[in-house]
Amino acid sequence: MPEAPLGVLGGTFDPVHSAHLALAQTARAQLALEKILWIPAGQPRHRDAPLAPGADRLAMVELAIAGHPAFELDATEVRSDTPSYTVPTLARLRQSLGATKPLVLLLGADAFLGLPLWHRWRELFGLAHLAVATRPGFALDPAAMAPELADEFRHRQNGAITAPAGALRAFTLVAGTVSATATRSMIKAGQDPGGWLPPGILDYIRNHHLYGT
Repeated sequence: MPEAPLGVLGGTFDPVHSAHLALAQTARAQLALEKILWIPAGQPRHRDAPLAPGADRLAMVELAIAGHPAFELDATEVRSDTPSYTVPTLARLRQSLGATKPLVLLLGADAFLGLPLWHRWRELFGLAHLAVATRPGFALDPAAMAPELADEFRHRQNGAITAPAGALRAFTLVAGTVSATATRSMIKAGQDPGGWLPPGILDYIRNHHLYGT
């Protein structure tokens, strides 16, 4: 019997918001993932540095996933002194979990389209499957991809994720778009972002004076 795949969801989570939870819940349901590891980045190199300290971002993710037994927090990247890159993160997981465990890296469509700018991005396919969240009615279009990414997409799309790595799958995310930047702006302005944040996150932000509160 093939091993159940393990989802991997990385990000700055600055702050963690409802779209992150929706992505994880939808991916687990549609792809039959055993569980999902949430891995906050420590020092990301393909985007601006997080505004909230790592300890606070870890605490917020822990709050957000409380009550979800299939979600686990991996604090390794935040506690590391080295820059956070996805390939070494997956290599670390692969070494820990073994060569046969299917790993599924969860990505939003925008992150996927920017993949050719990532550090050693082609090595991702040897370490994990890639699952990309799309909106209803907006399938991934190779014409919108960089040529090298379009080639990988055509070769790998819709493969089975029962093998350890190498396939590329899309799944439909029926959820509103939430921007961490817009969320931070609302919080700084003293506004309540409402359902954009999981329960307890806004109180944590205010109690710890994050994002200009």
